[in-house]
Amino acid sequence: MSKNIYNEFQIKELEKNPNISSVSDRSISYSPEFKMKAVTEYKSGKTPSQIFIEHGFDLEMIGKEQPKRCLKRWRDTFRKFGEEGFLTERRGKGSTGRPSSKELSVEDKLRKAEARIKFLEAENGFLKKARGARKAGGEEKTILTTDEKYTLIEKTIRTHQLKKSVSYLCERAGVSRSGYYDWLNAAPIRAQRDEQDEMDVKLIREVFINKKEKIGALQIKMIMENDYSVVMNHKKIRRLMAKYNLKTKVRKANPYRKMAKATQEHLTCPNLLDREFNQGEPGKVLLTDITYLYYGKGQKAYLSCVKDGATKEIIAYHLSTSLKMDIVYSTLKKLKEAVGYHFHPEAILHSDQGFHYTHPLFQKKVKKLGLTQSMSRKGNCWDNAPMESFFGHFKDLAEYKSFDNIKDVKKEVDRVIEEYNNYRYQWGLNKMTPVQYRSH
Repeated sequence: MSKNIYNEFQIKELEKNPNISSVSDRSISYSPEFKMKAVTEYKSGKTPSQIFIEHGFDLEMIGKEQPKRCLKRWRDTFRKFGEEGFLTERRGKGSTGRPSSKELSVEDKLRKAEARIKFLEAENGFLKKARGARKAGGEEKTILTTDEKYTLIEKTIRTHQLKKSVSYLCERAGVSRSGYYDWLNAAPIRAQRDEQDEMDVKLIREVFINKKEKIGALQIKMIMENDYSVVMNHKKIRRLMAKYNLKTKVRKANPYRKMAKATQEHLTCPNLLDREFNQGEPGKVLLTDITYLYYGKGQKAYLSCVKDGATKEIIAYHLSTSLKMDIVYSTLKKLKEAVGYHFHPEAILHSDQGFHYTHPLFQKKVKKLGLTQSMSRKGNCWDNAPMESFFGHFKDLAEYKSFDNIKDVKKEVDRVIEEYNNYRYQWGLNKMTPVQYRSH
């Protein structure tokens, strides 16, 4: 048996050589005539490799050591049993020199019966795989694609040498015979595509791992284009990620958090945005909210952020270990510094109806800055969806849970927001980062 594993294209190429009687994915059976020729030519002084090359074998395909191994075995067989040993041997080992099968009608019948059993076993195993697994309750679910069915047919025929059963197996699998042969003829194209996929997935895997397996196909596409100058269709990236099992780690929804449906607007601060977050002007729509960050041994920090609705940039943020009003006052102060004390003349600050934002002193400070305050409907997180989305991405990217002190958490928050603003390309921003889009 060869140490190589042959693919379907190589098997087809090998079968074209008249010195081969049959090929499987792990072994090659040579014709008795070729074995006798090889032994004779070896005695005349030719090397094993020279003999194989002259008879049309590609040593790169079958393995450079294969000729040497074969000649050693065939010489032993010839020395023990002569030429008759090649005619009656099984699996490359010399036989006991029994008469030919033509004289043994009983054994001939046994061999035929054995072939029929193999066919039935192959059929049974093939049908089980083609039908797929059953769900609980008896509902049947097909798990094989057409391509997988063709692969299974080809392997069944090759393993059990059932070349005359193509039509039957295709019929049983529910695929066409012509389609199967078209699939066989396309083997070189598939082999070439597999080689190309192996090269393409290297960069995808590198980007995916560098981002701690927390990004999807669109993010990978934008990073490849901007950071590596490599253009690849996002559908191809998805296909390769599925093929090579690159699964994105996604956050799980909190089962205890339910969105309450509300229709009544807040009496003092109506919802002025009505979910029109991007109004085409940077600084016009400012979204704010607070999220919880659990770290260490049950410790809790609070992150307050302000996000630009047009550029998606985090303009200002403040981290605190307390939920007192200072957290939003500090955020307003940092916001004022970030915009250079010059707000958009029609700037709107939008939030939920949390107690911080409904506090009279906070509303007074907002008004003093020249901002118009807007609020989501009570209990409706979709009215501030971009802010909720950012917090979700933030918690995917940030590794703060293992830290034991607030200083390390603060460093991680700074790092992630810096990366989000300056290095995280977004599909909705013409594949630019928030800072790039703002400058654009």
